[in-house]
Formats: sequence, structure tokens, C-alpha cells
Amino acid sequence: MATKMREQSAAFVKADTIPKENLGGGISRQILGYGPDLMVVRVWFDEGAVGEVHAHPHSQSTLVESGKFEVFVDGQKQVLGAGDAFYIAPHLDHGAVCLEAGVLIDTFSPAREDFLNAGDPA
Repeated sequence: MATKMREQSAAFVKADTIPKENLGGGISRQILGYGPDLMVVRVWFDEGAVGEVHAHPHSQSTLVESGKFEVFVDGQKQVLGAGDAFYIAPHLDHGAVCLEAGVLIDTFSPAREDFLNAGDPA
């Protein structure tokens, strides 16, 4: 059963008013601005934290804000640092290992409804 996406309530987002969600394993995320077609998410990684290999139907572009990450996209690996970025086409396997504690800024199109509905009762 499809769930209805919550609507973004404001044109401006102040990060200090948005709670961080602890995902476990040394990873936390903060959902920032979003609408049906686009979402921005800040993700904190402790050194050694692993973003497990997965795939989804969304396009994703990610900026490394800080730290160092070994990034896997569709069979290729590369170490990326602050200012570097990567793109993931829909349905491609991808993941990351944090080599030095840091932050990723993920953008998704369309928005990740599963992130918005993560706390909803089944």
C-alpha cells in the first residue's frame, strides 16, 4: 500500500530546528528541504560507519561536505573527500565506508517517501 508523502511546510529550512535521526551504526541523518520531486538530506558518519550496498528507484547526487569516504557505485570504487561528489542513476547498487568521520549531502529525485514515513506505524 502506497503512503502519502508529508508536505514540506516551509520554503526556508533552519537546520537547528530539524531533529537528527539516529540510524545506528554510527550514522545519523537530517531531512532538510523537500517536495514531491526533490529532497535534500544531510548524513553524518562516524569513522568506520558503513552505508550498506543497496539500490533504489531514485536518482541520487551526493556532495562530500567533510571527511573521507570509499564510495562504491555500480561495481566501481573511489575514495572521495570534501568537495568531491558522485551521482547514482536509479536502480544501481551503491554504498560507502567512512574512512574519516564526515558528512554527506544527499539529493534525491523524486523525494524518498520511505524516509518521510520511516516513523509511521505499519
